[in-house]
Amino acid sequence: MSYTKTALLPVGPDEAFALITEPERLRRWMTVSATVDLRAGGGYRWTVTPGHVAAGTFKEVEPGKRIVFGWGWESDSGLDPDGSTVTVTVEPADGGTLVTLLHEGLTEELAKRHAEGWEHFFERLVRVATTGDAGPDEWAYAPENLTPATAADAALAVIQPVLRGMKAEDREKPTPCPDFSCHELAEHLMSSIAELGAMAGATVARPEDASLEDTVSTMATQAIDAWRTVDLDGTVPGPRGGELPASFAAGILPLELLVHGWDLARTSGQRLHVSDEVVAYIRGLAEVVVPAARPNGSFGPEVEAGAGASPIDQLAAYAGRTPAAA
Repeated sequence: MSYTKTALLPVGPDEAFALITEPERLRRWMTVSATVDLRAGGGYRWTVTPGHVAAGTFKEVEPGKRIVFGWGWESDSGLDPDGSTVTVTVEPADGGTLVTLLHEGLTEELAKRHAEGWEHFFERLVRVATTGDAGPDEWAYAPENLTPATAADAALAVIQPVLRGMKAEDREKPTPCPDFSCHELAEHLMSSIAELGAMAGATVARPEDASLEDTVSTMATQAIDAWRTVDLDGTVPGPRGGELPASFAAGILPLELLVHGWDLARTSGQRLHVSDEVVAYIRGLAEVVVPAARPNGSFGPEVEAGAGASPIDQLAAYAGRTPAAA
């Protein structure tokens, strides 16, 4: 069976093509993270929602006009990577660009499930093309069956809008993380991501000439993907020698992403759109990680969150955060 969906986007063909192929654009409406090798024979890997990774191979690429790629999932979904075929065409039309998707090679049940997904994401595609911002994706808001890796996915999805909303005037503002300006905190976060990725066996590369959101997302994706493959019953190299229990180390990355995302949001006058379920899971990780890290100064003493504090503010207080002076 097959499924077809069309949408009229109020943008030109080149922008429409970029929205469906470029990682930084894809993250605005369809994916938490994306790697794309856009050529015939090249591969792609998209974390569509936390814990759900689509992957396959590009079969045909006509820049600005058409792509054909294999589609499937890195999970027990009944459809392996490259197990079906998606064709997307981009055509000039009155009022903008007509984008047409054809998904072939599906069973009746898979066609029904994928139709629901494509309807959801095409609505977001139209929204991002129209307004520039599709907003938080409710499908990524409260993922089920959280693990440290999927919690890191969820935390990354939460902080991406904040990173996109950072302005030049935020750069030198003080943050709730002591001794760090906003720029210094962002650099610290990227350094932590690289270090945590190395503990999982990855060499995390920092992209050149990229926005803050693109840099953090690209680096975090490399680290998270490495942690997906780690046996959490084993050990990993510590950052300063020795070994750490993998289950302990795996909890650091989602905690770093979410708490430092909170820091940056408070500093820039933004808010985190994060579910209580995600916060509760990462709080459980924090109750293992934070006490062990307080003696070396990685986290300050717990502070009073205040009456009526939200779960994310309570987590920040547990990690030693108080509101920024700014």
